Amino acid sequence: MKKLITLLSLAVVGLTFGQEEEPKLSFSGSVDAYYRANLDAPNDENAIAPGSSFANLSGFSLGMANIVASYEASNVGVVADLVFGPRGTDAVFASPMNSNSADIINQLYAYWNVSEKVTLTMGNFNTFLGYEVISPVGNFNYSTSYLFSYGPFSHTGIKADFDFGDELTLMTAIMNPTDLTEYNPTGDYAVGIQFGFKGQYLNYLASQGAYEVDFTGGIDFSDSFFLGINAAYYDATDDIDIDTSFAGVALYPQLATSEKFSVGLRAEYFVETEGGAGGIGAYDFKGDADVFAVTLTGNYSVGNLMIKPEFRLDSASEAATFMDNDLNHSNTLSSFVLAAVYSF
Repeated sequence: MKKLITLLSLAVVGLTFGQEEEPKLSFSGSVDAYYRANLDAPNDENAIAPGSSFANLSGFSLGMANIVASYEASNVGVVADLVFGPRGTDAVFASPMNSNSADIINQLYAYWNVSEKVTLTMGNFNTFLGYEVISPVGNFNYSTSYLFSYGPFSHTGIKADFDFGDELTLMTAIMNPTDLTEYNPTGDYAVGIQFGFKGQYLNYLASQGAYEVDFTGGIDFSDSFFLGINAAYYDATDDIDIDTSFAGVALYPQLATSEKFSVGLRAEYFVETEGGAGGIGAYDFKGDADVFAVTLTGNYSVGNLMIKPEFRLDSASEAATFMDNDLNHSNTLSSFVLAAVYSF
């Protein structure tokens, strides 16, 4: 890691030679771990979890260590975002493709603030779609939604961010096909667009004949109550002309009861067709399947440490999705998670 930071630092110093401002090197990150147990299903070798990403291991389990190094000099800079542990491995699932170390790279990019209104970024960066993110620090709920889990996690390419003032923004991007974050083995490219206005974002991604439209936003009703929303639709036609799609909507009401404690709910409805990714049974049935998931999370802060108790209930249309304590197929699963997340 020291060698990586040194090389990044030397590269930026070379780019910024002769500039007046002193370069700034900073580190941040997080560490998380959790306990997970099914309430109405096995917790041994037969244990099963929701078909969403992360927080799916049984018993006392590891999340990830996230270390972010950033180096900024005047109007240019670089970011190296490294992840270690099960959550990190799941986040960069498509790597390594051509490297023995790419499985620890969550983000790796350089940027140029061309002006106060325009920023160019090139490299590997987390997706602009969706309400939730990879780092548990950025999410209220510890487990993640189906919408987040089915969408892309990261992209590699070049993007341009424009700030038009009055909270109006635009992002455009040319990228490798979805999930190909190390290099491009296909010769195809993806296009991404994001319109932002007053904290509400409309996103579009087109990649290899598939497209996704996504809305992410929220409203502060008061200093203590916030309501977030995420809605998305994805559609793709594969080589045998099967129209695979998914769609969903999630609401995130969150209430701060004191300076140290807050409580939040995620209520999500999600449906996939013609197999989809198989997270809720459609893959097995080659048809349609849907799920309604409710997640109630508490957040107690002790300095930089967040303690998150969480209850989750998933109810799917296909009985083969889960199983009960007698190992019979079931369409419901209830679970409990207790997570500790420390950020620095």
